[in-house]
Amino acid sequence: MMMKKIILSFLFSGSLALGVAAGGTDGGLPVLKSGLHPVGGIAVRDPFIYADTRTSTYYLYGATRLESDRPNGRHGVKVYRSRDLKTWEGPKLVYEVPSGSWADCAHGVWAPEMHPYKGKYYLFATFTHPDRPLPPVAGRPPLHRRATQILVSSSPEGPFRPIGKDEPQTPAEWMSLDGTLWEEDGKPCLVFCHEWIQVENGTMEYAPLSADLSRLCSPPRTLFKACDAPWVRSIHKYKNTPTTGYITDGCFLHRLPGGKLLMLWSSFGEDGYAVSTALSESGRLDGPWKHRPEPLYKEHGGHAMLFRTFDGKLMMVLHYPNSGAEPHCRFFELWETEDDLEIAKEYIP
Repeated sequence: MMMKKIILSFLFSGSLALGVAAGGTDGGLPVLKSGLHPVGGIAVRDPFIYADTRTSTYYLYGATRLESDRPNGRHGVKVYRSRDLKTWEGPKLVYEVPSGSWADCAHGVWAPEMHPYKGKYYLFATFTHPDRPLPPVAGRPPLHRRATQILVSSSPEGPFRPIGKDEPQTPAEWMSLDGTLWEEDGKPCLVFCHEWIQVENGTMEYAPLSADLSRLCSPPRTLFKACDAPWVRSIHKYKNTPTTGYITDGCFLHRLPGGKLLMLWSSFGEDGYAVSTALSESGRLDGPWKHRPEPLYKEHGGHAMLFRTFDGKLMMVLHYPNSGAEPHCRFFELWETEDDLEIAKEYIP
């Protein structure tokens, strides 16, 4: 065991390695107690894995769910890294909501994901401020600020900083979440969810971004609504108050071998939280979008994304379970058809 730890620490030399003592700072952020963890021992919701082909390293991003991840009491985003998807070193804090931010540093961060783009690394995450109300909507619960903000770094290990002003990219009057990056015609686009709490029938939206990803270049356009998918079911309460709504969560885009555009996304179906796909037959964000009659995965987990292993396998990772016990990563090998994805088997690192 000691030899394994020494070897892994050597392989993972750099700012995430164990050379900086916990309790200190690295890049202005607190240094967390780092160690080696089996993937099933990492509590993570909305997992996102970046497979760095330059260094043959997998990076796993997640929110700071545990109190030990928040030595300053402020929420943020952490990263682990691995060579084999089985054993992970970390965590390392890559972003911490600063005091004075537009977002509430005492509220959890949702759905962090990291994308390399034009020589830099961009962290997309959802932030909330429950004490910043939005205008009321008849028949809906009280609304507050929730938005996707894009942060930038020169390294996948951070630290990440706001692009220009500390402000989100999604519309100021919307409750938005789960933003992701997609390129169309060589230009960056933000794809995100307009939350059901505000609009009842949640939507998927997109808008082109400026070249530096700092702002939207036009108002968002709707891709589809939650109820467009025949498998989606309403939820019936919010914060223990009766209400109805149809959820759109966890958008992630993938180009199929034949050129068609596919989106993974999550909502609630007959059996609970689930993952499904939607197909743009035009191969473009404008669609039209066609939905599966049943979810791709419906076993009480979701918010999935795709990556390729270094030996070429197409892999889906999601969090499981969605409620109850602490969520962890669950992996599935996929195979691609002309117009969809299918689960080949569960992958256990």
